[in-house]
Amino acid sequence: MAGVLHPVTPDAQQLRDLEMMQLALQQARLAWGEAEVPVGAVVVRDGQVIATGYNRPIGKHDPTAHAEIMALRAAAEVVGNYRLPGCELYVTLEPCMMCAGAMMHARLARVIYGASDPKTGVAGSLLNVFDLDQLNHHTKVTPGVMAEECGALLKDFFAHRRAVAAQKKIAAGGASI
Repeated sequence: MAGVLHPVTPDAQQLRDLEMMQLALQQARLAWGEAEVPVGAVVVRDGQVIATGYNRPIGKHDPTAHAEIMALRAAAEVVGNYRLPGCELYVTLEPCMMCAGAMMHARLARVIYGASDPKTGVAGSLLNVFDLDQLNHHTKVTPGVMAEECGALLKDFFAHRRAVAAQKKIAAGGASI
């Protein structure tokens, strides 16, 4: 029946979370390919991917072009509404304040993230805006799905960036490491 949500067993939910996070990681790799911080996102409704996004603030010259925002914009176009009730957003990195606000305005049912972000994460690391009782919408948060893989991609990206910068410095006649 269309529109009827069927209960998902915990094991089935965990398997779907892993599958969708793999898709978010694919999006993150696209960001890396464009020299953007590798963060990817996927929006799912009724078990189907309806939108994807990856970090693009550098290439788009847009500070709001985070993976989550890109995916939310695409999903809103698909649905024909900025509100996305019943949708889930998978993202490889814990959301920042801006993205968390957009997720709440979209009325997402659930946010699932991979790696924690101790510097800007607001889904449990610095604070948890999703737990604020004063807000009129509450989104369920599932942290740490494929956290090691998501974190490793980010660590590898920044290590690669530092190595390239060091090589350029050496080539330009700077001090060696």
